[in-house]
Amino acid sequence: MAEKKYYKIASLEKGIRILELLAQHGELSVSEAARLMETNRAGSHRFISTLKDLGYVEKNSSNKYQPTLKIMTLATKVANRFEIRRIAKPYMHRLSMMFKETINLGLFKGGEIVHIDKIDSLEVLRMDSALGDKAPAYCTGLGKAVLAFLPGHELDHYLENTDLAEMAPNTITDKEELLAELTRIRKNRYAVDDEEMAMGLRCIAVPIFDHNSYPAYALSISGPSMRLTHRALEEIKDTILTASDELSKMLGTP
Repeated sequence: MAEKKYYKIASLEKGIRILELLAQHGELSVSEAARLMETNRAGSHRFISTLKDLGYVEKNSSNKYQPTLKIMTLATKVANRFEIRRIAKPYMHRLSMMFKETINLGLFKGGEIVHIDKIDSLEVLRMDSALGDKAPAYCTGLGKAVLAFLPGHELDHYLENTDLAEMAPNTITDKEELLAELTRIRKNRYAVDDEEMAMGLRCIAVPIFDHNSYPAYALSISGPSMRLTHRALEEIKDTILTASDELSKMLGTP
């Protein structure tokens, strides 16, 4: 039997869980929330009512509950703590104007890539990820750009503890093949997600090094493979590599 953590507040955990479910589903009735939480309707109603009183939840015209923009305010305050967002923004705008595709800024954390900023393409068909979204490192351009430049012991630990699950037909699921791919990325200094995370999506990414020469962040340009062809990537690579070099220097990389 698992030992109960003395500091764990069950009611707080359930309240946050309901908030996560509302964010995930968009809207829920009290009964739907109770079913997903595997709790009774009365308990679910108390949690939602408390969140409503605090301004994080509101009732909509369908008589269901949905999260409010107050959550986004919190998320923005957290995201704004990352100095890299301020530094990278002019470069992201420049890349967006030049190539008309979605520009992404990612943070490497816990073996995953966290999207901390982006500029959407104005095209109707585009990559659609939200700030705070996480993705596996091994099958994304942002992630592979970081993995390729990790210290050897850290990369070994990552590979030993990561299941290379197939996300799309082109996902690299063999660790030796992934190591060969990372060697190519180190040589070229940029990574390509060639429909490895999702069919029809391609991106080119570069690492951004911090003052310790650690690849803490990555920058990418992504879009539909029908527009972002391999020829288009060739035309993009020099510009995004220059952005990588300049941003790394601004962060204090020797």
